[in-house]
Amino acid sequence: MANAYTTRKLSARYPTDLPAWKKLADHHKSDMRDSNLNDLFSRDKKRVDKFKLVAGDLNLDYSKIHLKNATLKLLSQLAKQADVPAAIEAMFAGQKINQTEERAVLHVALRAKIADGVAHDTLGITEVWEVLTKIESFVDDVQSGTIKGSTGKRLTDIVNIGIGGSDLGPVMASRALRPYWKEGMRFHAVSNVDGTQLDDLTAELDPETTLFVICSKTFTTQETMTNANAARAWVIERLDELAVQYHFVAASTNHEAMDAFGIRSDFRFGFWDWVGGRYSLWSAVGLSLALVVGMDVFRAVLAGGRRMDQHFHRAPLDENMPVLLAIIGIWYNNFFGAQSQAILPYTHRLDRFPAYLQQLQMESSGKSVRMDGKPVRCDTGMIIWGEAGNNAQHSFMQLMHQGTRFVPVDFILSSASDLATANCRAQAQALMEGTSEKALESYRVHAGNRPSNTIQFETLTPEVLGQLIALYEHKVFVEGVIWGINSFDQWGVELGKKLANA
Repeated sequence: MANAYTTRKLSARYPTDLPAWKKLADHHKSDMRDSNLNDLFSRDKKRVDKFKLVAGDLNLDYSKIHLKNATLKLLSQLAKQADVPAAIEAMFAGQKINQTEERAVLHVALRAKIADGVAHDTLGITEVWEVLTKIESFVDDVQSGTIKGSTGKRLTDIVNIGIGGSDLGPVMASRALRPYWKEGMRFHAVSNVDGTQLDDLTAELDPETTLFVICSKTFTTQETMTNANAARAWVIERLDELAVQYHFVAASTNHEAMDAFGIRSDFRFGFWDWVGGRYSLWSAVGLSLALVVGMDVFRAVLAGGRRMDQHFHRAPLDENMPVLLAIIGIWYNNFFGAQSQAILPYTHRLDRFPAYLQQLQMESSGKSVRMDGKPVRCDTGMIIWGEAGNNAQHSFMQLMHQGTRFVPVDFILSSASDLATANCRAQAQALMEGTSEKALESYRVHAGNRPSNTIQFETLTPEVLGQLIALYEHKVFVEGVIWGINSFDQWGVELGKKLANA
């Protein structure tokens, strides 16, 4: 059933025409443009308690942001006037909100329970749990040694071959969940097309114990298939052609191409056109991760994603963590003119999370045309960049403290390390407070007044990782809804592929 989000004429309103946008522009100019975070804190001793939110295992402190209660109220009104609640309902109902490709957007269905009723009428949705069951059986058989290599040895080295979301997701998650790797299992990945990555890896691997997981929905992606064919040639050279059937599995839907490659039918795992690449970790693309950490841990990641989905679906706009991150992002992007945002995780196991979010946010929000085909009238996505926290402190954070660029920050913090916690909190405090003592030489002065969010959790468990990923997925979606763009296509990427093939 269609709702207001999918039936309204998008050309009727730009976000800049919404009453709340105009009020925000006036509010920014008259009250917030020259505001100082230190002053906001000095005027309200309970500010930290007022501007925080808990969702699942995540604690968000957004007190170091240039906003007041009035700002937050106007931003929430903007989300409501832009039909964000209707858009959320449309996504969970399985409507074709990816309008340029005529597709539903249902990564939420991949981590839902059947009883949740997510898009039950959508074609293929009932197959989700069948594929998940098949993955579980395969993972258990590999880890128990029931499925072996061609020479009878146990398969212990899992090599993910993919590109974009089919690489960034499994790589990021495998590093984040390193303590959960099953004994004897090892994760590897190949994505770049110049050949050196695979060459370096095969120099260390034993083909008899190696299992390659090829992730390509069409089984035609240039980089992925170049690496897959090179890996196939290596296996044949070191073993024989029959070994291909024992040492390669695929997440794909192109059975003819898999037949030609030599992928046996029971080593194939499908997924659907309503799963975008940068949202595909939850699907069969996560097979390589599941093979290393085990199905219990993989299901825990899914459960974490589902927990954030339920919060996103049910919480009011002003108490909704993904919505809150989205409207803060729009506040700094469209009213303060920020061009980039830094993601700084203070746990090394999330060192690939900034790169993961680069694709998620910049591929989703890098659009200059609305869903109605007309040009946008405001800036869309910011540039996303970052690094593990302590490394960042000794490299680019000099620019953030004393440079001329205005860079909002998301600190991501595990409470497991006292030293990491101290460093993270010190950086957030220094960015906000600065120092301007009269006795200091000018080159020692820090202007301060630099904004940051802090997302904190106790320890980086599989459930927490799932919540973090889903949090940012939904944040990006809400931003796109407000701007009126399609967050789920990537025609710029497709153009590059076309030219490279030519």
